[in-house]
Amino acid sequence: MRSWRPVSEDCSPPSALRLPGDTVARSRPQAAGSRLPARRSQEVAGTPRAERLDRVIHERLRLAIVSALAVNDALTFKELKNLLRATDGNLSVHARKLEDAGYVTGTKTFEGRIPRTTYRLTVTGRRALDRYLDHMEAVIRAARSD
Repeated sequence: MRSWRPVSEDCSPPSALRLPGDTVARSRPQAAGSRLPARRSQEVAGTPRAERLDRVIHERLRLAIVSALAVNDALTFKELKNLLRATDGNLSVHARKLEDAGYVTGTKTFEGRIPRTTYRLTVTGRRALDRYLDHMEAVIRAARSD
């Protein structure tokens, strides 16, 4: 059985100033003559941070689902599955995450004995996609201006 070392004094304590994605360990001073480049600041005044992206939408398949629903009034599970070339399990997990966030609604009906789930983008989902796209455009502009 592996034993864990106690937290060393080199680790910084939790802080309200730290943002998600920041490291816990303190950085060590760089040795003189080191060939490693100095770290650039993660945020320059006025530029967006990648950590502030909407993580619900940022995942590839969820972004694809929201994008497909943004240009269609509604899509069935089968239509989304074929359009995105996703497996049943993968699509259902990601659609559920979007439903839990309030970005899409899924309505289940039956055609005979066959279930049919239809998804629609909600107003909240449309706003979230617009914010996400605005943020990505700002990230791209900032990266191109460097």
